[in-house]
Amino acid sequence: MNMKRVTRSRSGRMFAAVVLAVAVAIPLGVTGAASAATTLTVAQALAAQDGRTATVTGYVIGQPTATDTVLTSGFTADTAIAIADQAGETGTARMLYVQVTAAWRSTFGLLGNPSLRGRQVTATGALTAYFSHGGLKNPSAMSLGGGATPSPSPTPTPAPTGTPDAYYAAAAGKTGPALRTALHGIIRVQTKLSYDQVWDALKDTDQDPANPANVILLYSGRSQSKSSNGGGANDWNREHVWAKSHGDFGTATGPGTDVHHLRPEDVSVNSLRGNKDFDAGGGAVAEAPGCYTDADSFEPRDAVKGDVARMILYMAIRYEGGDGWPDLEPNDSVSNGSAPRLGRLSKLLAWNDQDPPDAFEQRRNQRIYERWQGNRNPFVDHPEWARSIWG
Repeated sequence: MNMKRVTRSRSGRMFAAVVLAVAVAIPLGVTGAASAATTLTVAQALAAQDGRTATVTGYVIGQPTATDTVLTSGFTADTAIAIADQAGETGTARMLYVQVTAAWRSTFGLLGNPSLRGRQVTATGALTAYFSHGGLKNPSAMSLGGGATPSPSPTPTPAPTGTPDAYYAAAAGKTGPALRTALHGIIRVQTKLSYDQVWDALKDTDQDPANPANVILLYSGRSQSKSSNGGGANDWNREHVWAKSHGDFGTATGPGTDVHHLRPEDVSVNSLRGNKDFDAGGGAVAEAPGCYTDADSFEPRDAVKGDVARMILYMAIRYEGGDGWPDLEPNDSVSNGSAPRLGRLSKLLAWNDQDPPDAFEQRRNQRIYERWQGNRNPFVDHPEWARSIWG
């Protein structure tokens, strides 16, 4: 077809416009339309690198810095992200390099927003090479999830806060075992994180409300720089509130990486707590004011007693033994060893009553739901359900 010829008649101009529209809407070598009106997979976008405008959805893998190099930590700039069809993708050949221009950097740049790793992002722009690699440049729209928001407002609309009644619809009106079964069916639907991703998640979920550069340590209550995570004596690391040896699940993806029970804590305090069950009493913990410990138990400070209880109860409902992981269950013992049990249940239920969810815990639950795992801790939203299930 000779597209250079232009007919002077009105009908001829209309015909040429229709032909041109069809030529743009039906890409060569790609099944289905590749226009901005149709959302492509990353694989489809990589197969259509001819400059056309398209909308693509994928999971954020990291920051591309060269044709075959993508950083997954230690980000150096906010100017590009690599996305893929699978959140765990490791092959750069299956990633699309997306340019992040100035209008979008405050929201989608990885240097300023490392917690975007693993999140689903949708971008609209020109399908053309970037870093000599399949790419999308000059985005006109970017958003979290499956739909793009056009310029000039790149900031996504915040998700509503409060208890999402629709999320718990299957549990409405139920009590006891029926409630437990319904809640398990609801919260088991989640995005699973790697153990490395947990670092970034905790920097987001446990951020100090008074200092966004810091996190709040669970037992110590100390506000500490997000960047001081590691293995040093005064660093913070990842505390498994349900001790990973209670069920021997380690740090493998699953209960070992579930952010609902992972919290930042001082390395030495984390070590002191170890795999002890929870109970009242013992000697004071020097680096964690208000906490006490003895040979077989650990008592958290008053301000987070309920938080600890609700994390333990969440784990019991989420991991019922039917998905390849141990059946976790609280009991009234403090000598559970490596069994998939954790106590003391009577004390945990009392702490849940004594210390109801505060704004920090509620924000944390919402953040995990919105940005990380897509599931909620039902006992943060409904503390009364604990007594309904365990009496």
